[in-house]
Amino acid sequence: MTRPTLPPRFPATPDQINAQVHAFYARVRKDAVLGPVFNTHVHDWPAHEEKIAAFWRNAILFERCYDGNPQRVHIERPDVKPEMFAHWLDLFEEVATQTLPPETATPWSALARRIGAGMKAGVQSARQPKDAPPVLR
Repeated sequence: MTRPTLPPRFPATPDQINAQVHAFYARVRKDAVLGPVFNTHVHDWPAHEEKIAAFWRNAILFERCYDGNPQRVHIERPDVKPEMFAHWLDLFEEVATQTLPPETATPWSALARRIGAGMKAGVQSARQPKDAPPVLR
């Protein structure tokens, strides 16, 4: 039995995803806020970019090619601060609008912001004292 394939969430190709991920991380490596954090943890940039591109191909094209737990990874790195997510997302959107056509950049940025909000909330929640009420932002 063959599984039905889903259409992409929005117009995007694997090449566009790879180009966006590559352009974004080129900017991240030089960024004053994000660069030091990423450069501490990422030692093989091509492998990291391929893993992140697989994440996005899974999220956008439904390729089911990503194996990982990005929430756990971010929680386990104490130098990843919840307040960094807004900057990360702004940079992602800036690169997307420079790299991609609007019909791809706009919905991809919106998807990244939804995912980023969840990641930020997860990091905030994991770092709260166990007896503190949850932060709902």
